[in-house]
Amino acid sequence: SPTGMVLSVLVILLLSVLYEAVKMGKAVLLRRALLALPRSLSQEALTEPPEGDTGPAQGRWFWYHVGQTLFHVVQVVLGYMVMLAVMSYNAWIFLGAIAGSTLGYFL
Repeated sequence: SPTGMVLSVLVILLLSVLYEAVKMGKAVLLRRALLALPRSLSQEALTEPPEGDTGPAQGRWFWYHVGQTLFHVVQVVLGYMVMLAVMSYNAWIFLGAIAGSTLGYFL
């Protein structure tokens, strides 16, 4: 029905926008993780805090990496869902995916 098609296109559009938002969130977490990395990547620097360093920054890079991993899983799932919808070979669904990706990247 026309109503079902409009709702389908809107859902795909929103999934594409969400995909771009997750991609951006992953990039932000990567930047924060790189800034939180210790200067030395020796085993001692990663497991033991340096003398006098008991701040919350110690070990923070690990939690950023966990966050990136979760963002990656969500990004892959969303990407496959959008790809599956596009593979229905429906022109309106395809245009909804393109419009959502464009809007998500712009925002």
